Amino acid sequence: MWWMRRTTLSGFYEQTRSALKVVVVDLGFLGDSLHLVPALWEIRDHYPQSKLHVLSSPLGAEVIELAPCVDRLWPVELAPGKRTWREQWRIVRALRRERFDVAFNFGGSDRTIIMTALTAARWRVAHAAGREHFWNRWLIANWVPRRDPDLAVFEQRRQVLVACGFRLGPARFDLKVDEGSQNWAAARVPLGAVHLSLNSANPLKEWPLEHHVVLLKALWNVQSELRVTVSAAARERERERLQRLAETVHDARLQVLSEKLSIAQLAGVLKRCRLHIGPDSGVLHLALALGVPTISFFRAHGGYRAWLPHGAAHRVISVPCTCIDHYEAPCERLGRAECLAQIQPAQVAEVVCEQLKT
Repeated sequence: MWWMRRTTLSGFYEQTRSALKVVVVDLGFLGDSLHLVPALWEIRDHYPQSKLHVLSSPLGAEVIELAPCVDRLWPVELAPGKRTWREQWRIVRALRRERFDVAFNFGGSDRTIIMTALTAARWRVAHAAGREHFWNRWLIANWVPRRDPDLAVFEQRRQVLVACGFRLGPARFDLKVDEGSQNWAAARVPLGAVHLSLNSANPLKEWPLEHHVVLLKALWNVQSELRVTVSAAARERERERLQRLAETVHDARLQVLSEKLSIAQLAGVLKRCRLHIGPDSGVLHLALALGVPTISFFRAHGGYRAWLPHGAAHRVISVPCTCIDHYEAPCERLGRAECLAQIQPAQVAEVVCEQLKT
């Protein structure tokens, strides 16, 4: 089509290197947005003269706001009960007035493909990581074949840029937490505490609450002065689990952050901690991006390897999941992952003590 330009993938960067406005369309939430940041730094480095815009979910925008490489954020409400056609159309019209030169799409979902096309950027490129439709190439001319699904998500996105002709430097997050959020955290969390995350957006990714209770007692038997900070999102179910843990443990060494934390405040908390313990969740990936050592719980299934934190500072405890792809998954009915329940608190306590020594 006349408004969209096609080139060989390897020549995409050479053809577009003089771009003055670049937009990245990614409507992910906490974890997805964090894994976008290393690619954003590469785009910033390769288009130093351009303004870099990012279209994101409101939560994703909070995350990306911590990355100084982005010039402007465009939060798009995704919740059906909150979004309106009028507001969505207002954003589309404003995007088109920007007259973007280049648009990147790393996810390839149907919604982001359409939004990428609606930006009306002259040059568009997308990662073929979603469903294939006959109309995909009508909307986006240049497509990068799916990258290795076992690569870390942030590395998959960087490799999309390699296919476009970029020469990459070392991956980096380089998040910056504002002074106010750091001061807020310093007034509440002792330096060198352990951060505990109980919850995930998916209950079937969570370690049983009773196991956390046993773990805390085992840790305090070894290190009686250890301070543990626990937080949760604002969802009612997650708050209930937080309250149940506090009431069951009933120990002053467990500090419960009952406030609704912004992403910047949560980042400030994590930066003061020597270790993060929790399930596969956005908080885990925030800790990873901030350079905080982690211990995490994973169900071994499907594409889980792409979300694993890598490096000596990160320990993953995984168990095979036999029901994840089952039509009538037993754990779905129970609302509890029986595979994760097989991970014993004594095993986790041993790993935690090893991490604390290093």
